[in-house]
Amino acid sequence: MAKGDRNRQQAREKIAQARAAEARRRKRRLWLIVAGAVVVVAAVVGITVGVSGGGGASNPPGVRLAPLHTLGALRPAPAPGKQGPEGVPVPNVAPLAGTATAATGQTVDGIGCSAGEQTVFHIHAHLTIFINGQQRQVPAAIGIPGAQAQSTPNGPFIASGTCFYWLHTHAADGIVHIESPVQRTYTLGQFFDEWGLPLGPDQVGPAHGTVTALYNGQVFKGNPRNIPLTAHAQIQLEVGKPLVAPVSITWPSGL
Repeated sequence: MAKGDRNRQQAREKIAQARAAEARRRKRRLWLIVAGAVVVVAAVVGITVGVSGGGGASNPPGVRLAPLHTLGALRPAPAPGKQGPEGVPVPNVAPLAGTATAATGQTVDGIGCSAGEQTVFHIHAHLTIFINGQQRQVPAAIGIPGAQAQSTPNGPFIASGTCFYWLHTHAADGIVHIESPVQRTYTLGQFFDEWGLPLGPDQVGPAHGTVTALYNGQVFKGNPRNIPLTAHAQIQLEVGKPLVAPVSITWPSGL
């Protein structure tokens, strides 16, 4: 090959190398721009989730709530009791009422009592009750006629009964089990109907007076009977005064 031809060939190779290097640089710049955009979007999503309270119990549409501060000064929540058999503290207080008036197997508000626990729709909510500033226990065996208690290192646990209503309690820790053969929204009023106790704006079981209801740390506006039992909802009913700050549990694994 003549010297001139070799020089032209070398020049073409250098140009091709330079173009390839430039293409690599453009590709790298484009990748950095895309990666940066992904980071920005992720940050925005993270901020949005943080502001909206992502990761905790969500408030269903149609539920009217007011900020907690609208209630004024609140008495601090009491110290939790000892950990119960479900990994949730059991208040060392008297129950609001027993289960003598509870349903015994008949259908209540369209809710049946099944031979075994249902798993098609299986969630849990937590209920706390105060009467004139004093906490009252939500007893075990609501919704479990013929309840048979099983001893555990952390206290009794209702393991069996003649049947299981789709809303029931296994322990005196306030955990309401919603275990239904169909997915639907159940309410606190239906749970109280199973319990055989009245519930309304002026009464919680045997206690009479103005009822203040808290739902996931906010003030529920409306009849407490209509409070939805949603997954990991933290519900508090207070009759009279002083009003108490929300009691909040940490949900253990499996609930």
